[in-house]
Amino acid sequence: MLSAKVILLVLLGFFSLFYLVVWITNMRRAATQDPVLKPARPSLLQTAIGFVTNFFDTLGIGSFAPTTAIFRFKKIVPDERIPGTLNVGHTLPTITQAFIFISIVQVDVTTLVALIVASVAGSWLGAGVVARWPRKKIQFGMGFALLAAATLFVITNVGEMRGTPVFSGGEALGLTGALLWIGIAGNFVLGALMTLGVGLYAPCLIMISLLGMNPRAAFPIMMGSCAFLMPVASAKFVQAGSYSARPALGLALGGIPAVLIAALIVKALPLTAIRWLVVVVVLYTAFTMIRSGLTESRTTVKGAQPVA
Repeated sequence: MLSAKVILLVLLGFFSLFYLVVWITNMRRAATQDPVLKPARPSLLQTAIGFVTNFFDTLGIGSFAPTTAIFRFKKIVPDERIPGTLNVGHTLPTITQAFIFISIVQVDVTTLVALIVASVAGSWLGAGVVARWPRKKIQFGMGFALLAAATLFVITNVGEMRGTPVFSGGEALGLTGALLWIGIAGNFVLGALMTLGVGLYAPCLIMISLLGMNPRAAFPIMMGSCAFLMPVASAKFVQAGSYSARPALGLALGGIPAVLIAALIVKALPLTAIRWLVVVVVLYTAFTMIRSGLTESRTTVKGAQPVA
């Protein structure tokens, strides 16, 4: 009889296949209608972004906030297409992470499955909404999401510098009773926010630790959640045409080898200094994103015609 983990990995394989079929089919169909969706070889820079962000993502930094910052700084992806490009491009590297960490890290299977299902349900709801949002709404949403991400990085770093991690967690490998329901509700919300470009890793790790679980047990939960929810969310963005194909391909092609190197060879690095650098970059990006949203709002108001 197959174990629950094996069944979960088989299902993840089916989700991966579903995602690839939807993405490839849609790119072929949409290429003649929208040049931004036309499949093309990504640039060296786009592939390098995928490698660097997914390397540190595997070690627990998160990939969404740094990728957003680079995309905006280099003007690689229009603001309104960033959430979709993040989800579509980072899906395959995240699935690779999930296969590795679900296989090797011990965690209660009931907790793992329940929180994954909750995150997928949240992403399905969130992606359907975000894919239809106007540019200024996405700018405001991502701006405040990046501020939240920077805050989490600062809290984590301050705790490590003091030698007393703020979210040290306990020893439990699973949740039961009311704590399990709190975890399910929390991961549902995180799954919905993921589609806006809010990385799930840091907040999920914090939630798991606050609920008394061993922080290491959070890795298969957060990576498994993202691996299952991102194909679902990505399908929504792909079908809506709310992403840029070439940078997304760069994230995927550069990200997969980076995950393998980080997870199987490097395994751990001192990340405090890197997080401080990410904080500075993310804060700058957050404020410029919000400023762009305000500019977009003023332009919209000025361009509005009076009703006769």
